[in-house]
Amino acid sequence: MNAVNAVVVGTELPALALPVISRGTLALFAGASGDSNPIHIDLDVARSAGLDDVFAQGMLSMAYLGRLLTNWVPQQQIRSYGVRFVAITPVLGQPTCTARVTAIEDVDGERRATLELAVKLADGTTTLTGDAVVALS
Repeated sequence: MNAVNAVVVGTELPALALPVISRGTLALFAGASGDSNPIHIDLDVARSAGLDDVFAQGMLSMAYLGRLLTNWVPQQQIRSYGVRFVAITPVLGQPTCTARVTAIEDVDGERRATLELAVKLADGTTTLTGDAVVALS
């Protein structure tokens, strides 16, 4: 029996600890994602909005959570995935993605796990919450 089939409620996926979010990361993600909102890459624009500095695109954190999921199961086994943005990820923030199995069900002959997802910074701030359903078999 492989590790995915041995999953039970309460199982935690191995956390995905990411490097510090640099200005270069933000610029590269802006180009790759098409999110060219200058508040993510232009310090003057961020300051004109009352912020101390630029901050990461929310979709960057969502992409990191997607990586956490696809490190565990192949992409084609993801049945649903949704998030809620709850705080910004500042430049130089260091995110860690986590997931915990909260339910296991059989749906249409397929064993599925529901996962509770989160992205937290080193200071304990939660920036993203969400859930996903993945097929285990």
